[in-house]
Parts: sequence; C-alpha cells; structure tokens
Amino acid sequence: MTDQIRILCVDDERNVLRSLERIFLDDDYEILTASSGEEGLELLNEAQQVQVVISDYRMPGMNGVEFLKEVFSRHPESIRIVLSGYADTAAVVAAINQGKIYKFIPKPWNDDELRVTVAKALEHFQSHRRNLQLTQELHLRNEELRELNASLERLVTERTSELMRQNRALLHARNVLNYLPVGVLGLSYEGEVLQINREAATMLGLEGDLLVGRSMRETLPPELCDMVQSISDCTCGYESLTINGGVLQIKGSILAEKVQDGIILTIMRAALEKRSCSELDQGETA
Repeated sequence: MTDQIRILCVDDERNVLRSLERIFLDDDYEILTASSGEEGLELLNEAQQVQVVISDYRMPGMNGVEFLKEVFSRHPESIRIVLSGYADTAAVVAAINQGKIYKFIPKPWNDDELRVTVAKALEHFQSHRRNLQLTQELHLRNEELRELNASLERLVTERTSELMRQNRALLHARNVLNYLPVGVLGLSYEGEVLQINREAATMLGLEGDLLVGRSMRETLPPELCDMVQSISDCTCGYESLTINGGVLQIKGSILAEKVQDGIILTIMRAALEKRSCSELDQGETA
C-alpha cells in the first residue's frame, strides 16, 4: 500500500484517544483524533483519505453507531470499527448492521489484538479498492469492446453492401458481355482463361463455362494460342484464322490497367464481314 494510511479515532475521553495513539506509535500511520461524532465528520471531510475509523459506542449526542452510519453514508470506502464496554454489547450487536460496521471490539481491548484487527481492516480496504479498480477497468474494457464490435459491425455491413453492389455490377457486365454480337476472350499474360462470352465460345466450338481458370494450351485451338503468343504490342490488327470449320477475324489487344492486365481477343465471323483485314483496320481507325 503506497498511500499514506490514516486512522481516525473518535472518543469523548481524552485518555482513551491517547491510549489509541500509543498503540500505533511503531506503525507508519497518521492518527487523527476527535472527541465527538460531529468533529470526526469534519475531519473526514477535510482529510484526503481515511482508511479506518475507530469509534467509541457511548458518546454524548451522536453515539458511535449513529456516527459510523453517517460515515458509511458519506465515506463508504472507510473501514468502520466500534469500541464498546461489555454492558453495551447487546445494543451494539443489534445496531451493528446500521453502520455497516466491520468489527466490534469490546473494552478494555487487547493492544495486540487491536493492532491485528486494524492490519486486517487495512488489507480489507486495499482489497476492496483494488476490486473497485478492476471493476472500473473491466467496465472500461467492455465499453471499448462494445465500441470496437459496433465499429466492426458497421464495417462489415458497409463492406458487405459494397461487395453486393460489385457483384451486381459484375453480373450485369457479364450478362451484357454475353449479349454482344462479337466474341470476347480475356486471358492473363500467363495464358489463363479469365473471361469468355457466349459468342466467342460458340464461334470456337467450346463450352465457355468450363474454360475459365484453365490454361489456354489445354482448352483453346493451337493456332489461336500461337497468335496470342505473337502479341507483344498494345494492339495488333485483325488476323484471319480458320477455326471450328469457319474463318474468324481475330484482333488482339493488351489490357494494361492499374488493377488489371492481360490480353483481350475480339472475334468476328469473316462471313459477316465482307471487308479485308486491312479494310477493317482502316475502318476502325476512321
């Protein structure tokens, strides 16, 4: 215990107060004395912290139990001890709960027993205060945890909402891609199939849903793979390839965005295009 220990002794007899002071001469306690309950309450209000209050039961005006009851009301953390003669025992025991009294010590007391009682009272005080501190710390941690959980819930809700929005956008983009009148095939630089629309799968004679995530060498026609390997520029012109029994016009483009990169192939049926590859390039440039 690092705080200064203060003990308040209240008795209307001066010699009793001097006796109590002598008992604790060898202890590092600050002993406060008062000759009445009213004076004791004034000292309690002025002192920073009084750990133990010892009061005689029989005092003029406010008796010891009444005084300690008031002490409990104003300073509930202080440990309260009452001194009383044998003739007062029954009355003190009957009234002891009114003042939330820690210990009743009969007069005349044994000095060693009184010192032990005070030492245990101080231990009780320290334990009670530590429990209060732990309770406050636990309450604070619980509040912080509740705030953290609330913040996480908000974050999860926001993130879930964002993911749902992105999923809807991706689904919409995929549907739009499937309804395009030209084939679109997306590949990574490593040759993994990332996207293929319905028109591209039809023209290549492939099952589009089974291609995504697989290597182009395992799934795409060899001549198309060779063309992909030859793409080194940002964009190349249309090339004619005979695939799946038909002539296709295929154009390769390099996709180089901040979060995405790869190769995009645009595929058209030559039968639907009456122009040559050079005318297609010129028309696109125009």
